[in-house]
Amino acid sequence: MKRLVSIFSAVFLLTGPAFSADAPAKPNVLFIAVDDLRDWVGYLGRNPQAKTPNIDRLAARGVAFTRSYCAAPVCNPSRAALMSGMKPSTTGVYDNDDDWRKVIAPELTLNMHLRANGYEAIGSGKIYHEAYDRHQDWDAYLEGEGGRPAVPKGQSTGVGGIKFAPLDCKDEDFDDWKIVSYAIDQLGGTHDKPLFLACGIHKPHMPWNVPRKYYDMHPLDQIVLPPHLPPGEDLADVPPAGVRMAMPGIDHARIIEAGEWKEAVQGYLAAISYADMLVGRLLDALDKSPMKDNTIICFWGDHGWHLGEKEHWRKFALWEETTRAPLLWVVPGVTKPGLVCDRTVDFMSIYPTLCDLCGIETPKHVEGQSIRSLLADPKAAWDKPALTTYTYESHAIRDEGWRYIRYRNGDEELYDEAADPNEWKNLASDPTMASRKTAMAKYMPATNKDDINGNPPPGRFKTPAANPARNARRQAK
Repeated sequence: MKRLVSIFSAVFLLTGPAFSADAPAKPNVLFIAVDDLRDWVGYLGRNPQAKTPNIDRLAARGVAFTRSYCAAPVCNPSRAALMSGMKPSTTGVYDNDDDWRKVIAPELTLNMHLRANGYEAIGSGKIYHEAYDRHQDWDAYLEGEGGRPAVPKGQSTGVGGIKFAPLDCKDEDFDDWKIVSYAIDQLGGTHDKPLFLACGIHKPHMPWNVPRKYYDMHPLDQIVLPPHLPPGEDLADVPPAGVRMAMPGIDHARIIEAGEWKEAVQGYLAAISYADMLVGRLLDALDKSPMKDNTIICFWGDHGWHLGEKEHWRKFALWEETTRAPLLWVVPGVTKPGLVCDRTVDFMSIYPTLCDLCGIETPKHVEGQSIRSLLADPKAAWDKPALTTYTYESHAIRDEGWRYIRYRNGDEELYDEAADPNEWKNLASDPTMASRKTAMAKYMPATNKDDINGNPPPGRFKTPAANPARNARRQAK
């Protein structure tokens, strides 16, 4: 089996994008990634407890997408897909253990393509999965991010693998502060070429250890748990593959036994508020910089997160909570302030959209479609649903009204999102829904590349979520 490096290098021929003269020629790009940020941001209204004034003011500057979904609900494959323009089913990069560098040639990546077309590419923090960084593919990248304060001896660090703790420290004691400061320095500097500046913020990735003041913003006695059903009911109509994915007997059982569900929710909200502060620093710096009027802002989260919905925690699932993440665009000459787009898009659209907006050609290997038309008119026609893949041959299709999940072993889930936004009633076994499932299944990949670390024997159902040891290794990365 030949490596995809040779396959995709051979097809690295280019096709021209649709480009309009009303967008600035060779604009700069501020590319902001936030790790593990689900739809708990103010402008989405999913959780009114979230306090994200800076993300909300960014949303108010341009087009805010309300139905935006990741390519994979795991850090490494999500970022590899977004930055290469190729789906997990095309590359075989499905999990955190899959080294994308083995199958994705440097010239296929977004940062290298922009460099080849006249951009200076500079980055800091988590853009690709940090276990597989390739900093030599950038003109400059922050090395030595610094550390994070330790939890004092004797203080609780959380419950099992769910780590959270308020710390008596300063904002600048964390690596994220240095990551953002590096980007701020670039915004204030002089550049001979248009700038592609990528800044990857770690929080709210675990551990949710942030200064105590962010916990104080979310008093424990005011914490409201996410929508949920009594124990066992939410998973009652979920097929075996979905239950294995949820792993209710691991994280959720420990949280319930410890009686610290609200404490964990408080920790996640606090970490989001800390990340929001960092976004505010970036926006303030851009507004003071010489490039403020000619810079595209693209803001995205790599995937969502569960906090007890379906008795599941973390990512590693195909439901709404894990697959939905914020997506914001501000494009001089194209977007207008305060617009909201309810069309369903996935993050495979980011690579081709940036090429389109920057007036450079989109490589033929890129599988997504530019959403420039939606940036100019959020109500423009759009009929392409979002695709999310979690492990080999297991996918979710999300359109504006429905979610359809099909696992490798044939198990299915179908949810009416308008009537059932919490996905509590699985309609997949309803015979009247057969035609809907068939129509949505057409958007699932026709072929699925073998996992680059070795695919299981034919007929054997594989779900890494069923392996607690591997799940712990995956989360630790």
